[in-house]
Amino acid sequence: MSSDREGRKAEFLKAAGFGDARREPLAGDASTRAYERLQQPNGSAAIFMDQPPALETTVCPPGATDAERLAMGYNAAARLAAGSVAAFVATAAFLRERELSAPTILAHDIENGLAVLEDLGDGLFATLIAQGQAETPLYEAAVDVQISLQAAPPPEILTTDGASWPLLTYDALALKVGTDTFLEWWPKFSGLPALPADAIAEWDALWAPIFARGDAGASVFTHRDFHAQNLLWLPERDGVARVGLLDFQDALRAHPAWDLTHLLQDARRDVSPELETAMLDRFLAARPSLDREAFIADYRALAASNAARILGRVFARQALLGRTQYEEFMPRTWRYLERNLADPQMAELKAWFDRHIPQSARR
Repeated sequence: MSSDREGRKAEFLKAAGFGDARREPLAGDASTRAYERLQQPNGSAAIFMDQPPALETTVCPPGATDAERLAMGYNAAARLAAGSVAAFVATAAFLRERELSAPTILAHDIENGLAVLEDLGDGLFATLIAQGQAETPLYEAAVDVQISLQAAPPPEILTTDGASWPLLTYDALALKVGTDTFLEWWPKFSGLPALPADAIAEWDALWAPIFARGDAGASVFTHRDFHAQNLLWLPERDGVARVGLLDFQDALRAHPAWDLTHLLQDARRDVSPELETAMLDRFLAARPSLDREAFIADYRALAASNAARILGRVFARQALLGRTQYEEFMPRTWRYLERNLADPQMAELKAWFDRHIPQSARR
């Protein structure tokens, strides 16, 4: 970290009233963000978010064509926020307006990628469950957050004092470029030869109607990374506010199934088929306007897409870059993918995987 960046951070914290705070680094993820806990002399705490803007490629401008997005790079094509503090601040305000527990923004510097956030604690769902807390009530609360979020259409633009961010659609191109990272990274990781042109053409043809359904159904606010390591349990609060929300800056307008695929097929912890079914039943009981059969078909198809994206872009790519800790999550993600491909409506895609990705290369 350059001394200039450190100096800018120190100035920001001083101006925000945190100049005397003790800074404690927190565990990171696969992103370019860094977090610290700020311990004030009076015993209070906050979270410091550092997102150097120069470390990410261009985000997608509203109205950009598919060709323009592809030319700008992965963030624009996939409609990722590139860690934008403006996206985080505006999305947090929207969530709080919906009486959900996103952290209050205590200070921010959008231009320099800095923010101080309310500290919601360390009670991550994944941690609490690993310590023995019953998982079903936590998952029920998380599903209820989805029901609440989907009760009304989201705005086109998320705004708050000092920040504005467009809520774009998780469209067919964004779904495609994410899923296609499997073709780019999995053969390299598993030692398979590059896939031939006819296999890629068949892949494109099989996924195209799935991406079209995801695009056509994109109608609700979607957190986009809604899983047990981004959800905090806040039992002192009421109702859906008991679920603290993190890492939501990549939010889009997407298919109602998308966040559920992350929650119920969590790449970092096992979610049993029984719990998955119970939570889908809970969600669909609260959304009677959805056609159950069509929704489950879309859920399975989009979950397969998400699993392929995670195996390629997140896990294989990171492992090849030296972050081998992601390899431990791969077998679980393959099990989820195979669970989805077992749906009779996914038979042709299952056959594609069976022809081109042998069991020995699924690890």
